Amino acid sequence: MTDAYVFTPPPRPSVAVAGDDRRFPVRRIFCVALNYADHAREMGKDPGAEPPFFFTKPADAIVANDATIPFPSLTNDLHHEIELVVALQAGGENIDPGRALDCVYGYAAGIDLTRRDLQTAARNAGRPWDMSKGFDNSAPIGAIRTATEIGHPTAGRIALSVNGAPRQQGDLSDLIWSVPQIIAALSAHVALAAGDLIFTGTPSGVGAMRPGDVAEGEIAGVGAVRVTLAR
Repeated sequence: MTDAYVFTPPPRPSVAVAGDDRRFPVRRIFCVALNYADHAREMGKDPGAEPPFFFTKPADAIVANDATIPFPSLTNDLHHEIELVVALQAGGENIDPGRALDCVYGYAAGIDLTRRDLQTAARNAGRPWDMSKGFDNSAPIGAIRTATEIGHPTAGRIALSVNGAPRQQGDLSDLIWSVPQIIAALSAHVALAAGDLIFTGTPSGVGAMRPGDVAEGEIAGVGAVRVTLAR
C-alpha cells in the first residue's frame, strides 16, 4: 500500500556528485564547532580547554553550487565559514575510529553561513543558538567527489575569498579532530546513516558579508564552492 499524505511532500534535498548524473540524497546535516585551534582562539576560546562539539542544520538548508541567495533576515553580521564536508554512505552507533572511513562516500567544499550577531546574543543569554546556524540557505555546498576517486584527504589548502579578496586560509592537517575521530564521536551521540553530511569545522579568518558579495571557497584535491548574496 502506498503511503497517502495530506499534502505533497517537499522534494528531498540533494547534492551534485562530480562526474555522475545521480545525486547524493541528504538525510541530516551535522557540523563541528571550534575544530581548528586558530579559529577557536579568534572566537575567544581556548582550544586546549574546550574540545570541539556538534550542532546541526536542517537538510533543506542546502544550497547548490554557484547559486544566488537572498541576504538572510534578522542579521547585520552574516559570516562565512569554509569547511570540508564529509558525505556518508553508511553509518551506525558507536562506530570504531578504525572503520569510520568505510562509512564515507566522498567529500565536498561547503560554506557554513552564520548569523553571528544572533549566535553571540543567544550564547550570552545561555540559550540555544540554532537560529544562528540553521536558517534558510545556510549551507552552500559544491559537488561531492567520491573517496574512490580522491581518497581520504588529511592535508591540503582550505581557503575562501570574498569578491576576490582572500579571507580564510588554512590546511586540513590543522583539524583538531580528524574525520575518523569526528565520525566516531558523533556516532556516540546519534545513529549515523547513509545520506548524512558532516561539516568538519573552519579555519580562522571568518568575517562579514554584505548584499552583493560573492564568496568563493576551495579545498585542494576536493573541490570548490561559490555563492552570491543577492542585492
